[in-house]
Amino acid sequence: METKTYSVPNINCIHCVNRIEQALLAIEGVDFVEADLVSLNVTVDFESPADDQSIRQTLESIGYPATV
Repeated sequence: METKTYSVPNINCIHCVNRIEQALLAIEGVDFVEADLVSLNVTVDFESPADDQSIRQTLESIGYPATV
């Protein structure tokens, strides 16, 4: 299990939080997602077949690209 935190600066409402969490939880191998409206971070616990690239691509595809 790997845990990564992504900086997602355009989180600005609870709708954003919910959309990010739902999209990332749909990725096979993602076990936990927490999008934080205050810190603008998204923390993800995942294992194979999920990987950093699939998480970043999903965030990009729903309009919330990670900057770090």
